[in-house]
Amino acid sequence: MDEDLFSLGGDAPAPRTLSDRNVDHRAPLAVRMRPRTLEEIVGQKSALEPGSPLRRLVAADDSRTSPSSVILWGPPGTGKTTLAYVVAQSGDREFVEVSAVLAGVKDIREVVDQARSRLRTVGRETVLFVDEVHRFSKSQQDALLPSVENRWVTLIAATTESPYFSVISPLLSRSIVLTLESLERADLDTLVDRALADDRGLGGAVTLTDDAREALLRLGGGDARKILTSLEAAAAAALMKESREIDAAVLAQAVNRAALRYDRAGDQHYDVTSAFIKSMRGSDVDASLHYLAQMIESGEDPRFIARRVVIAAGEEVGMADPTALQVAVAAMQAVQMLGMPEGRIPLAQAVVHIATAPKSNASYRALDAAIADVRAGKGSGVPAHLRDAHYAGAKKLGHGTEYRYAHDAPHGVVAQQYAPDDLVGVDYYHPKGHGNEAQTGRRLEALRRILRSTDGS
Repeated sequence: MDEDLFSLGGDAPAPRTLSDRNVDHRAPLAVRMRPRTLEEIVGQKSALEPGSPLRRLVAADDSRTSPSSVILWGPPGTGKTTLAYVVAQSGDREFVEVSAVLAGVKDIREVVDQARSRLRTVGRETVLFVDEVHRFSKSQQDALLPSVENRWVTLIAATTESPYFSVISPLLSRSIVLTLESLERADLDTLVDRALADDRGLGGAVTLTDDAREALLRLGGGDARKILTSLEAAAAAALMKESREIDAAVLAQAVNRAALRYDRAGDQHYDVTSAFIKSMRGSDVDASLHYLAQMIESGEDPRFIARRVVIAAGEEVGMADPTALQVAVAAMQAVQMLGMPEGRIPLAQAVVHIATAPKSNASYRALDAAIADVRAGKGSGVPAHLRDAHYAGAKKLGHGTEYRYAHDAPHGVVAQQYAPDDLVGVDYYHPKGHGNEAQTGRRLEALRRILRSTDGS
């Protein structure tokens, strides 16, 4: 079963060696460290706060007040399967997992029939966990509706995509949607510490250097299961070398990632980020993709990468290709919805778009020039004809009396002063003539000529 897992909370037991612990070492580390209660889970504070749907499901004091269907929406490795398992463990419920990739309508109906029989004969409730529910067809989702409506099962569905687009309305209206967030650094540190020290984990058999910890957390990208899997591989590699220490080299070898040398907190982080931005600015699409690959493979936070891409779209491309910003923002949103590794696909598209687009920084430089004037105290005030005239006495002050409505003019542009008196004729925006901005520049010349004409036309 594909588990989404967190670490244990509370104090870790005293370290012991691998040889003297009574633990089933055949199970993966991620499975051995699976939380057993909500109190043992770290992270997801909003989803687990008192009175939350998950808390009510675990308490199960009154089935009339607890939800019968919950949809967990979040990136991989944030604990969706684990939360479902913990709910099932409470009240001695049966836990049944169905994968949307493999199950058909017949499989769903069989699970529901068994759950009804179990509830009727022995009174035992069933938690039905549907992983990747967004992959279910409409007919498969329809098959779940009777069991939810009649509370034959407690449905917990998981998805990495927005349920508002991927789940049918009847099921969505009968469910509570809980959004799970990627684990914070403190949560990930707890995860690693408990796995290293806990009796069910590595029991103190190995230690982890600071460099290796940083690399491990970068590799995990907020995915708890991935972190535990990598840690387990590194521990095995260290013990095979008869060493109790996991350093960055051992970790890199264990997970086959030479890019672990990338130092997220050091000079190389800033060097690679700088080269990434400058390569997009310089229109070298191949170099841009190389640095993007370095950051991805080194476990850089994809949200950090996406923010840099959005900034580059506005700063380096600007009005030369206004669609670049739309593509970059869409990529950032896609990364948040998809997580990694799928998030690399829209990131690549946005980087290619920006690197190959015509370039202009004129729009943001225009704003910086305007900000400089404001900070220098320029701007003698709003002209009287532009001031608000919707309150009593405004017209007596001359507010709005000579304002000319632009839409009344033949081309929607009318000669009129808009800038403060001391800034009349000041041009902040200077189009560079690249790409779309060439056309914008020609239109701007005509606009300024009309606006500043003296015959009022």
